[in-house]
Amino acid sequence: MMMLWNRRLQFRHGVHPPDHKELTAEVPIRRLPYPDEVVLPLRQHTGKPARVTVKPGDHVERGDVVAEPDGWVSVPIHASATGTVESVDPWPHPDGSWSPAVRIAVERYSAQAARARLVPEWQTLSPAELIAAIRDAGVVGLGGAAFPTHVKLSPPKEQPIDTVLINGCECEPYLTTDHRTMVEYPERVQLGLRIMMRALGVKRAVIGVEKNKPDAIAAIRATVPADVDVTVEALTVKYPQGAEKMLITSLLGREVPSGKLPMHVGVVVQNVASAATIAEVFDTGLPLVERIVTVTGRGVRRPSNLIVPVGTKIRDLVAACGGFTEDAREVIFGGPMMGLAQANLDTPVLKGTSGVVVLGEAEIKPRRSYPCIRCGHCLAACPVFLNPQLLGQLAMKGRYQDMEAHHLADCMLCGCCGYTCPSNIPLPQLFALAKSAARRVKAPA
Repeated sequence: MMMLWNRRLQFRHGVHPPDHKELTAEVPIRRLPYPDEVVLPLRQHTGKPARVTVKPGDHVERGDVVAEPDGWVSVPIHASATGTVESVDPWPHPDGSWSPAVRIAVERYSAQAARARLVPEWQTLSPAELIAAIRDAGVVGLGGAAFPTHVKLSPPKEQPIDTVLINGCECEPYLTTDHRTMVEYPERVQLGLRIMMRALGVKRAVIGVEKNKPDAIAAIRATVPADVDVTVEALTVKYPQGAEKMLITSLLGREVPSGKLPMHVGVVVQNVASAATIAEVFDTGLPLVERIVTVTGRGVRRPSNLIVPVGTKIRDLVAACGGFTEDAREVIFGGPMMGLAQANLDTPVLKGTSGVVVLGEAEIKPRRSYPCIRCGHCLAACPVFLNPQLLGQLAMKGRYQDMEAHHLADCMLCGCCGYTCPSNIPLPQLFALAKSAARRVKAPA
């Protein structure tokens, strides 16, 4: 077994928000009935959006390709339900924009059985063939960032990987998607990890789970294969323990340098849901057409963990959970720390949507902000040791180049600074806007 760097298993700084996971932590996963329509945005992952391959009137079956990858950092999109393509038009996207999307009218009486397809025998495939199969299945990181998995599994030859880390922390408040995956499908997590280790040629792995999930830790430990070097570690409960850089520091004592990636310290990090999805691809042959989503918060009547077809609208999710409560005020895609508030109930679930949180009146923050009092709480909270107070002042002045000089690129938008700010200054939102502005300045004309 590999030796970890110490037994503290944590990182410096961070915050301890109330987790509110009791709403769904013990709620078993159930399958959502198919809605009348699914909407599949072509921009569902980090990188270049997929290129549509269907037209209105086409009949598609569950698992059929409706958009193909348009470059290396891109993945295909598959029909999540059998039906007829209604249109390919702009549609509300979770990021607040309107994005081209394939609308499919779901066939009402279809059994939703996928076409018969060849199931890859992963034991007989080379690493390159494994990676190609994962790409063809449209697998992306399911922890929120939605980075194409095949790219992570293809590091340059000059960057050797010695360890795979599986992220089971799920440190965002409210969300229990990964928790229930580990409890109910631990064998899938282990199989997916084994496949990734083969693809990377790696001999050791570590699965990190926060201590507030003892049943998940027990389930994962009970299913660790005897013939591979896999360690399961119980981590200190602290946000953002599940961020890649924090996880690497906690488990291995390695620091990812500024401007670098985990592969530069010999590590590939994957989410437990991504591992389980990879296992399902090689078990059934079915691509990524559905995922587990936590629908929770005091603003929904029956918080649940649901297996959801990609492209399901918010309104259909909430209806399946009993509808909104009388004091429901805000809908967030993802968790409250890093998630995005939604303005349209027709916004669809993407591959990377881990949760939909509906906040009640008592759970939302006041909207009014006050001048910075230089208290330093944001500095003490920032897990990557930035100066959020200074960056915030620069952002409000539009001095984006100066922000880059103060390491804006290292900001993970984790929300720790905004959470601790007594003046209620929306620091993460300011930084997100600054990052977007900086990208536009650098974009070629």
